Amino acid sequence: MNRQDLIRGIEKNGCILIRHGARHDWYQNPKTGACQPVPRHREIKEPLANHILKELK
Repeated sequence: MNRQDLIRGIEKNGCILIRHGARHDWYQNPKTGACQPVPRHREIKEPLANHILKELK
């Protein structure tokens, strides 16, 4: 999955960017308090992208 598509999906769920890390950006769902790192690769493998989306819902 393209990183930009993943970020659009994350933000569509109401998540916000909390901070930029060295190799990852951290997003948080303010409703649940769940946080997940998102790698800065252009392409992110589907299982990892699905895991990130699942954890942030």
